[in-house]
Amino acid sequence: MKVDLFTTCLTDNFYPDVAASVVGVLRRLGIDVDVPADQTCCGQPAFNSGFLDEAREVAAHWLDVFEPCETIVTPSGSCCAMVRHYYPVLFADYPRDLERARTIGGRLFEFVEFVEKVLKIDWTPYQLRFDASATYHYSCHLRGIGMTDEVPRLLAKIEGLELRPLEKSDQCCGFGGTFAVKYGHISDALVGDKVDCVERTGADVLVVNDGGCALNISGVLHRRGSKIRVMHAAQILEAAMAE
Repeated sequence: MKVDLFTTCLTDNFYPDVAASVVGVLRRLGIDVDVPADQTCCGQPAFNSGFLDEAREVAAHWLDVFEPCETIVTPSGSCCAMVRHYYPVLFADYPRDLERARTIGGRLFEFVEFVEKVLKIDWTPYQLRFDASATYHYSCHLRGIGMTDEVPRLLAKIEGLELRPLEKSDQCCGFGGTFAVKYGHISDALVGDKVDCVERTGADVLVVNDGGCALNISGVLHRRGSKIRVMHAAQILEAAMAE
């Protein structure tokens, strides 16, 4: 089987190690992974800011790049939701691109969604182990692509990983893309509350499967001098497979 990786802007610029872990896990599962070199932003920042013409131009390029791909995997629920649910809105009056958006969007999956709901991997032979305590932030956009408890259920299969419940796990961290810029005082309050909840768990690791949330939360943790590591599930899974 072959898949193409949609890295996303934030992953490419701030968390390339997450992209490397996604590739590493998939290859260990016997999957051939390609990374289209011409990929760029999916257009979400422009779309969220109301620049619809500019967003359509970027989105049309994204469709051009990934149109030949049969299966596309991304580490970001946010960008996955943009393509699946908001491209049809963006191209509502553009029939050719609307059809392409629906077709290609149906081939795009968030990483955990792909391994758990599409491949339905039996992890038993891999004897997964990762010694740490962890808690999990449920990113808003995962709800937009129909994901519920797939990430914690996957983490529960890893020996040595103590998963601790997070108060207000499904509450927004305050990033929201351009929301954090437009409404900084509200964003600060939300992320402060989120980090308070994270710190109360006493966990070593916070699992976050979206680059925007990871940037926002890890920034506050860093400023507080916290030793809590922010990790993507792909990073934990790759380390657990390597034991």
